[in-house]
Amino acid sequence: MDIVNILREKILNIVYELVEEKKLKQPINNNNIVVERPKKLHQGDYSTNAAMVLGKKLSLNPKDLGDLIKLKLRDEEIIDHVSFDGPGFLNIKINPKFWHRLIAEIMSSDNCYGEVSLGNGRKVILEFVSANPTGPLHLGHVRGAVFGDVLSRLLKFVGFKVTREYYVNDGGAQIGILVRTVYYRYLEKLGEAIELPEESYPGDYLIPIAEKLIANYGKKLKNLVEVERDKIIRSFSIEHMMEVIRADLRSLNIQMDNFFSEQAMIDSNGIEMSLNTLKGKGLIYKGIIDPPKGKTYTDWKVREQLLFKSTNFGDDIDRPIKKSDGSWTYFAPDLAYHADKIKRGFDVVIDILGADHSGYVSRLKAVIKAFSEKPVEFEVKLVQLVKLIKNNKVLKMSKRAGDYILIQDLLEEVSSDVIRFVMLTRSNDVPLDFDIDLMLSKSKDNPVFYVNYAHARIASVLKRAKELKLWPLDEIGDLHKKTLPFMESELMLIKKISEWPNVVRQAARYHEPHRIAFYLNEVASSFHSLYQSSRDTIPYRFIVEGSKELSINRLALAYSTQIVIKNGLSLLGIVPLDEMY
Repeated sequence: MDIVNILREKILNIVYELVEEKKLKQPINNNNIVVERPKKLHQGDYSTNAAMVLGKKLSLNPKDLGDLIKLKLRDEEIIDHVSFDGPGFLNIKINPKFWHRLIAEIMSSDNCYGEVSLGNGRKVILEFVSANPTGPLHLGHVRGAVFGDVLSRLLKFVGFKVTREYYVNDGGAQIGILVRTVYYRYLEKLGEAIELPEESYPGDYLIPIAEKLIANYGKKLKNLVEVERDKIIRSFSIEHMMEVIRADLRSLNIQMDNFFSEQAMIDSNGIEMSLNTLKGKGLIYKGIIDPPKGKTYTDWKVREQLLFKSTNFGDDIDRPIKKSDGSWTYFAPDLAYHADKIKRGFDVVIDILGADHSGYVSRLKAVIKAFSEKPVEFEVKLVQLVKLIKNNKVLKMSKRAGDYILIQDLLEEVSSDVIRFVMLTRSNDVPLDFDIDLMLSKSKDNPVFYVNYAHARIASVLKRAKELKLWPLDEIGDLHKKTLPFMESELMLIKKISEWPNVVRQAARYHEPHRIAFYLNEVASSFHSLYQSSRDTIPYRFIVEGSKELSINRLALAYSTQIVIKNGLSLLGIVPLDEMY
């Protein structure tokens, strides 16, 4: 039961009725009409800007329009009172009986409470992580990994068919560096004195690959021609690193649906086929591009290149496909990969990239438009950096990786559930500080502890209620018949948990899963406030001795709150705690 959406639909229906009754001209657009909680309690339970928005569009006095809407709203069963306020806001007071029906519905819906229909079975491909297979996942990858996983859970929850994909960048120059480094480690493990070249991966994590090569080939690789030797090392190295990466993802409770190999795409002539498609549309030509603006390049050479007419689709410049030596540019595989996404029939394409890839956005949008024969929703979500802090100091180095803090290093400090929640305590486009000491503390400043503590408190209350045979209820459906009024402090919590379906809707619509973490913290705060409240010096109790009806009323509220917290944590990929240690 999404009260915000219910009220908005009722208001829109009233507007359409007024149009049919010739009391209003046809509205231009209703998208700006919102229903929300007012900032001040005395203004009602909910507020809408309908009169102000439509009055401005239709050149009508908002007060006159508000009176028309108010008259019809008063006839609605769930509405107790409507008043006009300020420049054009209608303040709505909900019928108290509604809140009992809401509690009953939350309890009946349980895991399904919050489900909204947005996707309607549309196919989404969500590409995230896509780290080079040259090392384990590190702190720079973890935020995008969690963001992508939670967004995929959220989109599935609202009815999309989601494919989570990892693009394995195994066809670029970095793989050559990986192969060379592994060979040097191989020689080192054979007892030779070696010094890693300047262009190499210095971390210890490549040593197990060298040991595996020795176990399988002994010293034989030294006697093979370079091409054959490198082919063996390449296969071993990529297979090993991808298994390490899969294990890293599993440790964060992340499971990919597909791993897409860049090299396999190249070997199957995927780039050539994509270019042929663009040539058929007249979008590939030979031309000359200017040097990048704002810098002086002494070695810049004017040369003819194979170019994609990306400016036809809003890009700043046409993008080169081939280098002067005839090899592919970095953009060529990206072009072919996104063409493949379109070919597979996805309706929504979402890329989650690091903030340093902001320059890719316009060219990728151009590719999607060039290959799409039907409307395709495309979005790039850029994920900002994370700073890891311990003892008030920023950590930057890892013993195992050399230059990075590995995911496994972080997991030695805090659990995967903590990592997942913290990575969503800020919007993806804002830098994030991950304070290990704070996340290990048991305080309200630690959002993971604070939310789980609310769930555990409720679990403790319900456990005691079961011992007293007050719980579970025999018949949930009878709850809506209750007439016992809720106190104002209880209504604050009820109104907060009533927002859950709308939070899900907005988080999914705008691809902003951090809204869920924010909301759960608000629910926990509202619950803890009620739990610790007193009335006339009598502490608030969910189980009231001598009053079964009041106890059941409060226990139902507590359980409904627990359902909301559980469902929210589930979307974050976190198992809620029944006990805190």
